[in-house]
Amino acid sequence: MARTSDETPLVLLDGASMWFRSYFGVPSSITAPDGRPVNALRGFLDAVATVITRERPHRLVVCRDDDWRPQWRVDLIPSYKAHRVVEETAGAEPDVEEVPDDLTPQVDMIMEILDAFGIPTAGAPQCEADDVLGTLANGERRDPVVVVSGDRDLLQLVRDEPVSVRVLYLGKGLAKAVKWGPSEVADTYGVPVDRAGPAYVELALLRGDPSDGLPGVPGIGEKTAATLLAQHGSLENIVAAAQDLRSKMSKAHRNKLLAATDYIEKAGPVVRVATDADIDWSTDGDTLPLAARHPRKVAELAERYGVSSSIGRLQAALDQL
Repeated sequence: MARTSDETPLVLLDGASMWFRSYFGVPSSITAPDGRPVNALRGFLDAVATVITRERPHRLVVCRDDDWRPQWRVDLIPSYKAHRVVEETAGAEPDVEEVPDDLTPQVDMIMEILDAFGIPTAGAPQCEADDVLGTLANGERRDPVVVVSGDRDLLQLVRDEPVSVRVLYLGKGLAKAVKWGPSEVADTYGVPVDRAGPAYVELALLRGDPSDGLPGVPGIGEKTAATLLAQHGSLENIVAAAQDLRSKMSKAHRNKLLAATDYIEKAGPVVRVATDADIDWSTDGDTLPLAARHPRKVAELAERYGVSSSIGRLQAALDQL
């Protein structure tokens, strides 16, 4: 039976998604006393405080991108995130993600403060944050889950059983964030509501995603993919219909799908998040601390980076729990 909405949720934060959005959403003129930019740091801390105030969780995890472009995904689809790789130069590390110069140091600051506060973070070797989110959400059996991210790919996680999983989607910013469940995904994308999460990822596989370097099936856009899923129920049934000359599938769709058989087979593990990642925790469990584990260290970092007001807002949010 699905958990009721008044129970305190397990909140899973897509760390990279949130600090990227903070970096681009908060003015770069926000700096530490020594002049270093801290716009992503301040924006991220403020966003965490807002989420805690909104959701009132007793459990919370910031999920890390320990491997932003896992080799096992690249082996299947070589174009996966290839456009985000820093252009190779003499002496450069291979397969490094191109990020703004001012952001990387701020990620280190964020991790410092989270560690000093005792707020749990989790990553996994050879896995993206999406895989950590997927593993933790899929394994939860006690509390409802709220996944916080600006990445539409995570809509594949929505479900009602055995506990509800909802995605607080940050596409239009945290102030306008909307919580998605199976009905919202089904209504928006035209996929079957009884398997909205799995159907969404199958739709994404078919239509492709240029932002991740996934080509999709040539000639099959989002509307056509949704129509095929509505008609056949699942990607497996769509492929079976394409291979069955007696099916009522149009010749045009059949030919496009058969021509992309190799891509469809390989793209499945690339597009679907892992649910069995080997989680590496920063803390012993996912309990959200009500006060800083190392208050002197937090105070020192807050002063050094000029984010005392953001730390104050975070603590005020925790005081309300």
